[in-house]
Formats: sequence, structure tokens, C-alpha cells
Amino acid sequence: MFGGLFSKSQDQNKNRIPPGQRLTNGFPIMTYGTTPQVTTEEWQFKVWGLAKEITLSWSDLMALPQHDFTIDFHCVTTWSKLDVQWTGVKVLDFMKLVELDPKAAHVLQHCYGGYTTNIALDDFLLEQNFFAHTLQGKPLPVDNGGPLRLVVPHLYAWKSAKWINGLEFLEQEKLGFWERNGYHRRGEPFAEERYSN
Repeated sequence: MFGGLFSKSQDQNKNRIPPGQRLTNGFPIMTYGTTPQVTTEEWQFKVWGLAKEITLSWSDLMALPQHDFTIDFHCVTTWSKLDVQWTGVKVLDFMKLVELDPKAAHVLQHCYGGYTTNIALDDFLLEQNFFAHTLQGKPLPVDNGGPLRLVVPHLYAWKSAKWINGLEFLEQEKLGFWERNGYHRRGEPFAEERYSN
């Protein structure tokens, strides 16, 4: 079924491909449940919990500094895609808008459609993380998480929440959808943190 999507790992890329992964030529769509359909006109992004509550519009997001990113992307379902090209907003630039309580140590990502995923604040506040609205030079397709998804390159792709529309800052870890259903709490690909013990 997926025979044409995958290629054999090339020796020059072996240090970039986590254990148990195989390269893909395409961009497989992995979604649980119904795909939300949200326009940029109706899209809103909320911040709450251990942070001053704010709500951003699409124009607010687009007013932030925009950057191009080229990263490797690893899905827990064993596919990897190298050198994926995105455009979006660095998490660290976004966080300049957020008044964070010093007690905050965890983040729960909330998405249109009800999906959630957790991430430690230390994993979230990294230079390489970003909110993506463009993939390969075109608006992020809805099946890939458009209009906006978070991208956390150093963790498996389920931590890069599609259709993201909110961040809840917490003192204690609160598990998201897949974490409550057998996936690892963190999800680091090179450590093969796929499933909970």
C-alpha cells in the first residue's frame, strides 16, 4: 500500500535517521478522527493557565517575525522525511507576547477538533521550535495541520500538534490524547520513546 512512498536509507543520511525509521518520498497523512476545517478569518489562538490570558487573531500571528525553516521530521509510525521546508513563527518570538508565571513547567497544546498533546516547558522553549503556516512554499494544507501547527523537530511528530489553537501553561504535567492512550510522555526519536512503559 505504501510501497512508493518510502525509500531505502542512504548511508550519508544514516546519522539523521532515528532507529526504526525509514525515509519517505512523500508526506504521509496520519490523523485520528475528523479533520477540522478552519479558515484564517475565523481562526483564534488562546493562551491561558499559568500565563496572562490572551487571544490572537491570524493577523496578529502574521504580524510577528516570519522565518523559513528546513528540518527533518520523524513520525512515531516509523516514517521520516528529511529537509522539510516550512515558514512560520519561532516559538521564542511568539513567547515575547506571553506573560508567564514562574511556576509554569509544562504546556498542554490544544487544537481544533479537541486534540491535545503535552510537552515540558524546557522542550517547548527551544530556538528550533516554530509555529508553521506554510509547507514547501504553499499554505499549510489542512490535512497537514493547516492553517497552523506547532513543529518540534527533536520530538516525534505527534508532539507537533496539527490545527493548534491554544496553549495551556501548567505547573504539573497533564497528559494529552495519545499520551493517555499508550504513547510516551516525551517522545524523543533517537531514544525510541514511542510508547509508555
